[in-house]
Amino acid sequence: MENTSEKHTIIGPALPNIPWEERSPDCRDVVWRSSRNPVIPRDLIPSSNSIFNSAVVPFGGAFAGVFRCDDRRRYMQLHSGRSEDGIDWEIEDDRIEWVSDEPEIGQWVYGYDPRVCWIEDRYYITWCNGYHGPTIGVGYTHDFETFYQLENAFLPYNRNGVLFPRKINGKFAMLSRPSDRGHTPWGDMFYSESPDICHWGHHRFVMGTKPGWQSTKIGAGPTPIETTEGWLLIYHGVLTSCNGFVYSAGAALLDVDQPWKVMYRTAPYILSPQELYECVGDVPNVVFPCAALFDAPTGRIAIYYGAADTVTGLAYAQVNELIEFVKANSDV
Repeated sequence: MENTSEKHTIIGPALPNIPWEERSPDCRDVVWRSSRNPVIPRDLIPSSNSIFNSAVVPFGGAFAGVFRCDDRRRYMQLHSGRSEDGIDWEIEDDRIEWVSDEPEIGQWVYGYDPRVCWIEDRYYITWCNGYHGPTIGVGYTHDFETFYQLENAFLPYNRNGVLFPRKINGKFAMLSRPSDRGHTPWGDMFYSESPDICHWGHHRFVMGTKPGWQSTKIGAGPTPIETTEGWLLIYHGVLTSCNGFVYSAGAALLDVDQPWKVMYRTAPYILSPQELYECVGDVPNVVFPCAALFDAPTGRIAIYYGAADTVTGLAYAQVNELIEFVKANSDV
């Protein structure tokens, strides 16, 4: 059901042009896929081998984003793109050239799995940045044309750096997952704060693995959505099967003032690799959410996710239904 009263569950702006499809009558899932999936094919631009794990935001009455485009050398790159409707995208064929005042930090090695977050007066971008191993790169843009790179948030090794969309207790806030050089079988989620988006501290444990679909490692997904029930966090979890990793998605509600405190967390997944384009690709059996648009008056949520590390999919949810599902199926 959609929000019908003047009191909205989501604390944020309206987005009347949010991509949206109603759930089909035969679908019983709390999150359902777009009938147009995959919305971004692997070969949308001449240089790409694959386009996935990408971040989308409202911009200028339309949409813009930063996209993971692994090129045909299989180098991991970040590209910018725009869309009028959030479905049909025009992505630049050349990767983003970051402007940096620090030559050592600005020397590009690789970048992948970006997130984009509007805070106060600009769009901040975080991504897994190559600097003697994976760490959290931080940058910003005002116009999705010129991109400025700041200091890395943390030492190597770290992944899945996701900013909150406003300061908490006067400080920038970020979720991340410390890890190691490779695809570690270990990975818990932590919270950090910064007075200036450069120096990070006040590190707090948020949550770790659970049996089943999230038994190997977890990581934050899209920018958390502020609601009257707390921060709604969509995240990914990994199961190690006899045939390798399986990436699924779940959701949690975090305390609004102390986001390292988990109030509710789904025991079942909300999305798992089941469609052919999620099960077959460069890395099979992956759904990896990186962005979520929302429209506060209706409670509609549109989730962009990488599928099989090859293409980009789109799924939908209604905030009241999703929060109810999280609470009714919680295992903290």
